[in-house]
Amino acid sequence: MAPAWEQRKLGDELEFLRNNTLSRAELSESEGTAFDIHYGDVLIKYGSVLNLEKAEVPRIVDSAIADRQTCDRLQDGDVIIADTAEDSAVGKCTELCNSKGKMVFSGLHTMPLRPMGEYASGYLGHYLNSSAFHSQLLPLMQGIKVISISRSAMADTTMTVPSVDEQRQIGAFFDRLDSLITLHQRKYCGVVSWMLGVALVRLGSESDGAFGEMEHVLR
Repeated sequence: MAPAWEQRKLGDELEFLRNNTLSRAELSESEGTAFDIHYGDVLIKYGSVLNLEKAEVPRIVDSAIADRQTCDRLQDGDVIIADTAEDSAVGKCTELCNSKGKMVFSGLHTMPLRPMGEYASGYLGHYLNSSAFHSQLLPLMQGIKVISISRSAMADTTMTVPSVDEQRQIGAFFDRLDSLITLHQRKYCGVVSWMLGVALVRLGSESDGAFGEMEHVLR
């Protein structure tokens, strides 16, 4: 019989780390040895799990600047939460897959956390992005135009903790689901491109009028 899933306080399970205070002017896309993950990356660019070996490289920090930072260097299994947004997407997170130990920092308006116990890879990223957990955050959000959530409020939330084996199965299931969604998105884009090509051929047969104008715009 599988052990019962436990409800625990997030603040008892995850350690809150220090993020950096670098401005956009101190970030680059082409130089440096350290990586800075911005809250906008978490909100828009990355999913529940960020594999630094496969993903598009996040913003890069000049190594000299990185050496002066007093923030914590992130490691494999750490979680980055966007604590500021312009809508209720605040609280979205990504879990780092950083098996090769790259130098990574969490940028402004983010909340980096590190599990203090044993957690299977992928579980925290998927669970903390679930609607079940996110529903706890809605009444804790502050602000009107810019919405944020505090570390103390986040620490008081509760999280569901199954056994590590069950966590592993849950993480693997959602990884397969994410891959399936990505595959279908690519197929959709391929169908749209084919339909656009057919439309251009049809439009090309029209020498003048609105069709001719549309062909010019599409090209």
